[in-house]
Amino acid sequence: MMNNGSRCGGVLRRLTAVGGMLLALWSVQPASPLPSSASSLPPASSQSHSSSRRAAAAAGCFEGGERSFVAATAANAAAVQPDSARLAADSIAAARTPNKRRPVGNSPDRFSPGQGDQAVDSASQRRTERLYDSIRTKSDRHAVSRVLYKTIFRRSRDTTAEGRVVDENRAFAPYAGKRIGEIRIEREAPFGTDTWLERAANKLHTVTRPQIIRRDLLFRSGDRLDPQIVVRNLQLLQSRSYLSDAVIEVRPDSLDTTRVDLVVRTRDSWTIDIDADLHAGGETSLGLAEANLFGRGHLLRLETNFDYRGFDYGGNIVEYGVPNLFGSFFDFEFGAGRSFNTSRFDVELRKNFLRPTDYELGIAYHNDKVEHDFLVRDTTELVKARDFDLWGGYARYLPAWRVSTYLTGRYNHRRLTLRPADVGPTHHPALHGYDALLFGAGLYRERVYSASMIYGYGSREYLSAGFKSEVVGGYLWGEFADELYLGLSHTMGGFTSIGYLMGKCMLGGYVEARSGDWRRGALDLQVRWFSNLFRSGRTRWRQFAALSYTLGRGRFTGADESLGFTGDRELHASTTRATGTNRLLLNTETVFFTPYAPWGFRIALFGFCDAGLLGYHDNIFRNAGFASFGIGIRIRNEQLVFKTIQIRLGVAVGRRGLAESRYFRFSSESELEQYSFTPEPPERLLFE
Repeated sequence: MMNNGSRCGGVLRRLTAVGGMLLALWSVQPASPLPSSASSLPPASSQSHSSSRRAAAAAGCFEGGERSFVAATAANAAAVQPDSARLAADSIAAARTPNKRRPVGNSPDRFSPGQGDQAVDSASQRRTERLYDSIRTKSDRHAVSRVLYKTIFRRSRDTTAEGRVVDENRAFAPYAGKRIGEIRIEREAPFGTDTWLERAANKLHTVTRPQIIRRDLLFRSGDRLDPQIVVRNLQLLQSRSYLSDAVIEVRPDSLDTTRVDLVVRTRDSWTIDIDADLHAGGETSLGLAEANLFGRGHLLRLETNFDYRGFDYGGNIVEYGVPNLFGSFFDFEFGAGRSFNTSRFDVELRKNFLRPTDYELGIAYHNDKVEHDFLVRDTTELVKARDFDLWGGYARYLPAWRVSTYLTGRYNHRRLTLRPADVGPTHHPALHGYDALLFGAGLYRERVYSASMIYGYGSREYLSAGFKSEVVGGYLWGEFADELYLGLSHTMGGFTSIGYLMGKCMLGGYVEARSGDWRRGALDLQVRWFSNLFRSGRTRWRQFAALSYTLGRGRFTGADESLGFTGDRELHASTTRATGTNRLLLNTETVFFTPYAPWGFRIALFGFCDAGLLGYHDNIFRNAGFASFGIGIRIRNEQLVFKTIQIRLGVAVGRRGLAESRYFRFSSESELEQYSFTPEPPERLLFE
């Protein structure tokens, strides 16, 4: 009887452990990111005290390993109850502290730059930590539950402050003007060491070499600390595909108040990527990429193409890229190969604006054969073109105005060797050969802020607030006629009480050199917005919206002379091939960032709704209407270089009911480009 009772007690204890692990699914979060504080690290004593408190709580909750099933279950329930005395003290302190209210359900984390370090609900976090420690301690008792626990769960972190906008310039402001002393580089592998899989992956991965990270720094020992430059450097490091996170910490010198030391801490991404693309016609491509070759930050990608129906060979493509070549901040990119009927040969060397006073310079050559989409014909045809591109510019910061003024120039030589036979003076102007000389001039101001859960899934993201005003002009020596180009643009954006709001207005067109006629004009208006981060229980969510209006005047016929719902101006669940020269489009999306992260993969659910008007009538509201809506899921691991996996279900409707729809779509997408006001090489306004 005693043996049977002992066996039953062992089974019940195991069931309790597994049940506790399942309960932890509702509270455990993925691995914590690198701390973002600009100040020095917290004293080791405070960390040890915190660990001691958690260890003591765990020991108190799980004394008496031979408890019955009922007693063990009661202990689990007690482990998640709040400390009444501590909660009461927190409530009194909160009541006595002005302008600090406890967050409630469905309340937004307000976009208030500079206030990202405000207090959060510490009592809720303590309850989560106690539950996490409880499940971990109980799981450690048995081999099976211990392996299952380490495979599934990650270290918990506080997510209540995620989404807050932080003006990191203010964090570095107290150290502005101080002399930079020692700069130390600290690196971390992509994963932790909790499971054998993580340890094995870390051994296969080559951590980024310290000299590669040091080469990306915009400051050196002996320089004066400039908060704006430090934040821009963080933005640069975060943009590297081989890094998942980057932090710069300031440590004041205890012996010299005019000197500070810096610690640059980075965490690598898992940089080996395997991707596949399968088309209904049988064309298949398989790709293998390493984004941090030998720990030097170089990108090498190999792709092979074949037809899976008959295993016909379709060619290979190789890509190679080197960011910050030899520490010059020039990026080098090369790509060549063939994919069935298309081919490419691309080489580019460029340096972008990085500082308020800086220069840009670039040269590129492209010889590509691609399938060009002819919307009006509803068909694609092969087009082969050679392009030589050369550009440069200089920006100067004006302290009195707190803006930078800039001048840019660009020369482009384009010739086509394969195109439709019906190309003429007013037909297919996008397929004309030309030599173009463009100049740009303008003013811009940019201030960088950080947040999370915007386009990423928990990692730190950098967005800009500011403006850019630019005028572009130039001359085109065309294949059929010479033209003068004139264009204006103004972009501005920033954080408001309702979220981030950005607007852009662009106007451009051509003047025929001989007749002086104005033709091929275009107006493009854009408004983009995303809301504050709202909280509903443990789920975070945002609302996104984009409104755009495009109008053409004096357009020719043929390629790229009509608009459609294509590219980033699409109805996501529609396959309509409608065309026009007057388009109004509204895209909305609601994204729910769930708290679940199995094996480190963050899960986001979304719903979308698009509505558009498109046609050739001058009155936009007299053109045909289209709409689409649906739901989907996105899966992303911020520690991997893999693209985001997206599954979308949707349906399209028109004035007569259901329309041609893309009901199901499985795709992978790169992280969307973050808003920036930094000048780029001058370019003409595209009609798309």
